[in-house]
Amino acid sequence: MEHGEKVKQKINEADAVVIGGGSGLSAAAGYTYSGERFQRNFAEFIARYGLKDMYSAGFYPFPTKEEKWAYWSRHICCNRYDQEQNDLYMSIRALVEGRDHFVITTNVDHQFQAAGFDEERIFATQGDYGLFQCAKACHDKLYDNEEQVREMVKRQRDCRIPSSLIPKCPVCGGDMEVHLRCDGYFVEDRAWHEALNRYEEFIGKNRGNKILFLELGVGMNTPGIIKYPFWQMTADYEQAFYICLNKGQAWAPQEITEKALCIDADIADVVKSLQSAGSSHGEAVL
Repeated sequence: MEHGEKVKQKINEADAVVIGGGSGLSAAAGYTYSGERFQRNFAEFIARYGLKDMYSAGFYPFPTKEEKWAYWSRHICCNRYDQEQNDLYMSIRALVEGRDHFVITTNVDHQFQAAGFDEERIFATQGDYGLFQCAKACHDKLYDNEEQVREMVKRQRDCRIPSSLIPKCPVCGGDMEVHLRCDGYFVEDRAWHEALNRYEEFIGKNRGNKILFLELGVGMNTPGIIKYPFWQMTADYEQAFYICLNKGQAWAPQEITEKALCIDADIADVVKSLQSAGSSHGEAVL
């Protein structure tokens, strides 16, 4: 049986599907952080600061806040606001349409929501580019940032924004930051905890059922959030099965090899093959 057919079979057999989405999924969807896309959107920043890619640029020590927010506003627009619905994410949604499912993701680009996944079935553990928080977490409220970010992009000149646009905490008056888990001040607000509770309830009610853990593009940067728990639950739950799609990093521990399928291939290619298989068998195309 071809890998694509096996994936489709396991999805069709499952009582519940847990999708684990990592950075490799967004890369497969075309949202790469390096190469031509980076060069096209950040040419002046590359020339001035010698930046190599969007990931490492996020840690660059910009000399001033005006320069920092010039870069970050461009980064947020590029990866959060200036993207249309993505075909790959929408195809994955169609793959589990009508089936009990839940998404846990370390991605912060909001693409699952943009593709039409139910917000109540998504746990974005590491934050969202579209939110600001107090840099020192003086309070736990999060703030939508689209209007501020777009104004920064509109008014930046020479890799700087006007000082008046630097975001400040409305409570303590200190700096604001993008809502990303990068230090001990990450805000886990009420909505974050409610999403965690819904995820844990979903796992709890399905642990005795045929539950499929479908891991997409999860690497070894933060394996303790998705990968290791998926492995452990696959081992612990009698009817669980684990599928890993990840080009260059598809593997599972020996203890669960009989309950696992690891596919070292581009996620977009595999999903496309599933669409073709469904069409050729007279099934609904994803």
